[in-house]
Amino acid sequence: MNNTLYVTKRNGEREPIDLDKIHRVLDWAAKGLTNVSVSQVEIKAHIQFYDGIKTEDIHETLIKSAADLISTDSPDYQYFAARLAIFHLRKRAYGQFEPPTLLQHVKKMVEMGKYDAHLLEDFSASEFELMDEYIDHWRDMDFSYAAVKQLEGKYLVQNRVTGDIYESAQFLYILVAACLFAKYPTETRMSYIKRFYDATSKFKISLPTPIMAGVRTPTRQFSSCVLIETGDSLDSINATASAIVKYVSQRAGIGVNAGNIRALGSPIRGGEAYHTGCIPFYKYFQTAVKSCSQGGVRGGAATLFYPLWHMEVESLLALKNNRGVEENRVRHLDYGVQFNKTMYQRLIKDGHITLFSPSDVPGLYDAFFADQDKFEALYTQYEQDPSIRKKQIKALELFSLFMQERASTGRIYLQNVDHCNTHSPFDAKVAPVKQSNLCLEIALPTKPLSHVNDEEGEIALCTLSAFNLGAIESPEDFKELSELAVRALDSLLDYQDYPVPAAYNATMGRRTLGIGVINFAYYLAKHGVRYSDGSANNLVHETFEAMQYYLLKASVELAKEKGACPKFNETTYAQGVLPIDTYKKDLDAICTSDLKLDWESLRAEIQQHGLRNSTLSALMPSETSSQISNATNGIEPPRGHISVKASKDGVLKQVVPEYQKLKDNYELLWDIPSNDGYLQLVAIIQKFIDQTISANTNYDPGKFEGGKVPMKLLIKDLLTAYKLGVKTLYYHNTRDGAGDESSQAEATKTAARPAVEEVVEEQDDDCAGGACKI
Repeated sequence: MNNTLYVTKRNGEREPIDLDKIHRVLDWAAKGLTNVSVSQVEIKAHIQFYDGIKTEDIHETLIKSAADLISTDSPDYQYFAARLAIFHLRKRAYGQFEPPTLLQHVKKMVEMGKYDAHLLEDFSASEFELMDEYIDHWRDMDFSYAAVKQLEGKYLVQNRVTGDIYESAQFLYILVAACLFAKYPTETRMSYIKRFYDATSKFKISLPTPIMAGVRTPTRQFSSCVLIETGDSLDSINATASAIVKYVSQRAGIGVNAGNIRALGSPIRGGEAYHTGCIPFYKYFQTAVKSCSQGGVRGGAATLFYPLWHMEVESLLALKNNRGVEENRVRHLDYGVQFNKTMYQRLIKDGHITLFSPSDVPGLYDAFFADQDKFEALYTQYEQDPSIRKKQIKALELFSLFMQERASTGRIYLQNVDHCNTHSPFDAKVAPVKQSNLCLEIALPTKPLSHVNDEEGEIALCTLSAFNLGAIESPEDFKELSELAVRALDSLLDYQDYPVPAAYNATMGRRTLGIGVINFAYYLAKHGVRYSDGSANNLVHETFEAMQYYLLKASVELAKEKGACPKFNETTYAQGVLPIDTYKKDLDAICTSDLKLDWESLRAEIQQHGLRNSTLSALMPSETSSQISNATNGIEPPRGHISVKASKDGVLKQVVPEYQKLKDNYELLWDIPSNDGYLQLVAIIQKFIDQTISANTNYDPGKFEGGKVPMKLLIKDLLTAYKLGVKTLYYHNTRDGAGDESSQAEATKTAARPAVEEVVEEQDDDCAGGACKI
């Protein structure tokens, strides 16, 4: 009787189970790693062999077993599991561990319609051979397990219906580089391809989801952020919805500025009818956003913006909360509420805020962004005009209502529109910034569409990437990385398609880029400084000064070669004004560091040659793309030494960089006593960044009496942020205790819990009588 058990291989063949082969793969995966045990993985896997068991089932069980062992005591299991996952991935993609040659691979993928045919048209066989020499497939072994699963889930070209995967990571990186530099002169492009490949595959430059998932495929839309402004007409509203659908379907996150829509009850056609107000149109935009799933890469999402002084603001602030009925809620959008100095002054002086319909107060809405003195004058004038419909509400009550809704949902954001225009690369008189985007790091001019194919309207796009601060050893390191990132992203603007004319014209005119950072928490830990106590202030000042300086240098050099962007004259740079001239000077009280670089020579160069790009920097959250680089995300402090993030593949655990060496240097989110130190760092960064920053505020109700965060603290943090020149605030995170065991709490951003005091009647002492100067 034959008791031999057989396995079923990936190609359907059967062969006897070979336990030695399994051991060899596990030994290979463990080589060079510390505190990992092959036998421990085998024991935990507890594989029940049976006749006909699939080799891929055995492999997946072992991968999960290794991943489950990831801990702060044994962080190298994240690499053990990753190597097993890479082995499995390559078997799925190529039928073997060794990848094919690049040219073989590209030919096959072009035939299948998975890669863009221009690759074979633009590059010769000898150039493909050269790129093959550049590729180091062993860099796959530098990924953590969470990174491999993110690659599989979001970035690698695949059939999302059948689950078939067609490529591995190094082909992704080299082909992104090839596509972006394909139109460079033949004598220089291979050098740029190699340098960019090395920078991305070694995790020095982090690329966002649209670029990682899309560049090399026939779909050519890679801008991460799209800003669309609607006017107050049905044609404009319809054109906005149409543009939303087109861009959501192509992986972009959306910002919708709908603040100019007139309020409920406003007259239409000279009083022939009453206006239905904002909510029905917001619902319309929500339907447009949710109409597409973005090809399985991520769901459609948008943030909608409106001013604090809008007549319907009390209803609009409640749109996301769980109370109320469907008719008066629009819960599947996020919201950005817009403030300026006038609003804060009313709060400080314990005054009132007057609410208007934008349609009733000519010039007020435009002045809100373009001219703060004019806004103040018009606002006061309209308040005193008895013929204009208006409503007054105590400023403290309205700010408190905003903060309650922000705290209870976590996803009602804040934009200080005056800072976005006074500390801006754009001349607010001709190109005002009226909104931000889904993640509140983009601040670009927009103009409403009057109809779908309107070429006079302006849809703003921003193309992103990020520097890995963990790879920065000295400020001069930004020079090479800035040249590569600016050139690659600038090329992308010409490489991609534009489904809406208003987006094409705006992009070609302004050529806006947004380059940020990842691994900030690791960078601070590596230098032995902290978020909370001011010890990081001078380091952060020096770092971001160098980053912006070298980004501007790279754009000047590109302008010398290819010309300045056509709308350079609409920037403050064209007037010789730099970010170091317009930041909020209150910042000098908390950061005394002097400028280290030669800004005056740079100023002269910019005025002589212009800039290729109107904007260069923006700090995005990088929630997913930072995982690829095994980095902490954006500028945020980690919630635990191990991040635990849910994905469709289950829970992914990732240990902070150099945990065993630096564990005592990391300052964890809920150990930070207040938002003050963090907001100071955001403001120092904002001094140099020409767009804005995805900055969060965080609260632990357990630190306060009755488990409620005092309203006066929430408002104090708003005033601190404004005083220091912070342009935007993103998530409001409230600690709810979920997942706090063993410091392994890195939930993805979820709605915060309503743990905030109700509206306070007494005036905040810190702001009484105008003592808090803004």
